[in-house]
Amino acid sequence: MKFNEININEKLKDKTNELGFKETTLIQEKCIPEIIEGKDVVGQAETGSGKTVAFCLPLLDKITPGEGIQTVVLTPTRELCVQVTDVFKEFGRPLKIKTTSIYGGVSIEPQIKRTRRSEVIVGTPGRMLDHLRRKTMDLGEIRFLVLDETDKMLEMGFIDDVEKIINYMPKQRQTLMFSATIERSIHRLMQRHLNSPTIIKTKSQVDSSKLKQVYYDIYQRTDKFSILIHLLKTNKDGLAIIFCATRRECDIIEKNLRVHGIKASAIHGGMNQNKRMKSLESLKEQKTDVLVATDVAARGLDIKNVSHIYNYDVPKTAIEYIHRIGRTARAGKNGAAITLLTGSDHENFRRVQSNKELNIEKADIPEFKQVSFSRKMDHERKPSQNKHWNNNQSNSNNRNYRQGNKTSNSNNRNYRPRNNNQSNSNNRNYRQGNKTSNSNNRNYRPRNNNQSNSNNRNYRQGNKTSNSNNRNYRPRNNNQSNYNK
Repeated sequence: MKFNEININEKLKDKTNELGFKETTLIQEKCIPEIIEGKDVVGQAETGSGKTVAFCLPLLDKITPGEGIQTVVLTPTRELCVQVTDVFKEFGRPLKIKTTSIYGGVSIEPQIKRTRRSEVIVGTPGRMLDHLRRKTMDLGEIRFLVLDETDKMLEMGFIDDVEKIINYMPKQRQTLMFSATIERSIHRLMQRHLNSPTIIKTKSQVDSSKLKQVYYDIYQRTDKFSILIHLLKTNKDGLAIIFCATRRECDIIEKNLRVHGIKASAIHGGMNQNKRMKSLESLKEQKTDVLVATDVAARGLDIKNVSHIYNYDVPKTAIEYIHRIGRTARAGKNGAAITLLTGSDHENFRRVQSNKELNIEKADIPEFKQVSFSRKMDHERKPSQNKHWNNNQSNSNNRNYRQGNKTSNSNNRNYRPRNNNQSNSNNRNYRQGNKTSNSNNRNYRPRNNNQSNSNNRNYRQGNKTSNSNNRNYRPRNNNQSNYNK
């Protein structure tokens, strides 16, 4: 089907033509007519199948500008939130329909201002719920709800937040769900919140005949990064995505790749929003050859021209493996999915291989050059700049400051040192441990038997203590002198 054959606003058709959209994808061809008719729809489609346009165009055709928030789109990640927002903004511009993205990690105040003049809200569940609890957003007139990447949203534990958000909306609405997989949890959500939905499933966009899947069984874990460098420098066609299991591993791999002259960017949930957006911009502008990512951060992102997928850490399930490799071998192009396997990865890899539809062949380890690899990050190497943590600093004028060893603090009236070698002769109410001079402390009670307290009239002391002037002294050692008893 061609876009100019769809029954939507002519301005939307002109926009699709301007952006180079000619033929609809399978998910677009099946979903758009159903959404236009007002039906609830559940679409099973992979990332990159064109599903965002599949629900964006028919919804924009139904929205009335200037009548408040009418559409809410929930996404699992900030990156996907921004990506979907960009699509709505681009197509909504000729219709004067405004779209605002709502996500955490940035100030909430600008979002509050923008929501008041927007018709479409695209957001992550946590920040959306935050707005609703603050009463900075009213969803009482919502007509359309879209749950994008629903399976990932539930996998990340957002099910309760999604349910609470839906409770703020009217029951009479059109609800759309899109997911890479449709499992039991998805069915339960469908039964509670959708009205006789039309379920649309599409085949994989990956051409298995053009996708080569191999794994390298690496004996020495220390060789893993060196082999990765060799493969990256050997296979330079297109963009490569390296998947890691943790945020820290992403940062470590990206830093080491840059050390060896490879243009790499990282993207994961632990990065601040500015860094994440810079990584996405460098991808769009083709300034990056390698993207290092976690499964969650990369999920839903439509990344073009991916030629190689590297599983630096093996995914825990076959489904996650399929999601990863589904980003290459598209549109008739060749692609490769390469798994780097070490001893700790075998258990996960057995679970991946349990899917008999996957054909992953073992490859011989190539000759490679050993390269340097460091697990230390730059911020971990810098000494602390916090004066409170440095024991060699002076803080003599700080009246209420606590300081560690080797600190001069003679003028601190309320100072309590932690080192027994410090002097505090002028502290009238101070208690001190060993080897401390405190001759002027009237209320001082030493804890060490080697100290002198000749002027303390009511003091009890243990062994080896001189106490000739203590009238009420009762020694505990028969070898002590008590001349004034």
